[in-house]
Amino acid sequence: MAISSTINKVSLNISNMDTHYYASHELTIAQHPSENDFRFMVRLVAFIANADEHLAFTRGLSTDDEPELWQKSLTDEIDLWIDLGQPDEKRIRKACGRSKQVIIYTYHEGKAAVWWQQQREKLARFKNLKVVHITADGLEKMAKRNMTLQCSIQDGEVYLSDDDVNQIITLQDYAA
Repeated sequence: MAISSTINKVSLNISNMDTHYYASHELTIAQHPSENDFRFMVRLVAFIANADEHLAFTRGLSTDDEPELWQKSLTDEIDLWIDLGQPDEKRIRKACGRSKQVIIYTYHEGKAAVWWQQQREKLARFKNLKVVHITADGLEKMAKRNMTLQCSIQDGEVYLSDDDVNQIITLQDYAA
């Protein structure tokens, strides 16, 4: 019998001073059995950084033809495609062809820096691609099945807190 996904409930209040987005979200997010708590929280940070009422989590790890998150238009076109980690160029090319904007969030600084140096020149041709590195040591400590999180974003820094932990998360754009 296969291990099933863990279902997480997240009550999230976002105050983004950079984009003037202020909203509350009640999220139900499946955590794949192979996904560790840190990666799960990075996925949540990617949602926070791009929060919109139309932004949605996809099947993610369980499918190759969908990103981690996407935002679709009313005509079902993909406006925003968000992936995590270090995807290969073929996947990035496909994403850039299918979506108006693509954002890749990297994490694990050492691996991400090596990946970026190898991919930088090849990816420069995609004008609708943005690569952002997330620095958030200890972020996995916030992962729980039921979370109530307060988030404020200012000057590219994400301040995330719950009843026990305050976390500062840095979002750094990679330049092509």
